Amino acid sequence: MSNLIDLTPTAAYDYLQNTESSFLIDIRSSMEYLFVGHPVGSIHIAWIDEPDWEVNPNFAAEVERAISGRCKSGAPKQNAAVVLICRSGKRSQEAGAALLAAGFEHVLNVEEGFEGERDEHHHRGTLGGWRFHGLPWEQC
Repeated sequence: MSNLIDLTPTAAYDYLQNTESSFLIDIRSSMEYLFVGHPVGSIHIAWIDEPDWEVNPNFAAEVERAISGRCKSGAPKQNAAVVLICRSGKRSQEAGAALLAAGFEHVLNVEEGFEGERDEHHHRGTLGGWRFHGLPWEQC
């Protein structure tokens, strides 16, 4: 089995821009994705979501289904590069392990996530993350 690869937000952005058949999957809850914002071009598939806040038992199948039609080189589990992002890079590690266990071979994690860790005032977005680094994002 392959290993999960961690990338900084800027390295992940560069990787996505320069790697054919690479896909950014935002695994945060629907509320986070819609109201906090999300990377431009990301595909939303929640790892844990409301109302029950339980792990999505169909996560790997949903990822495969979402990218299969877009993967130019055939079998997505073998040929697509799946880059995962969550709030701080922790949930995406769990989701990445699940994808690897399901047979995906190229799984990467945005280690600071979308918002980064909390600062001394318990605020996110000041110490790291996709937004902190000025990468393209949008809000609904």
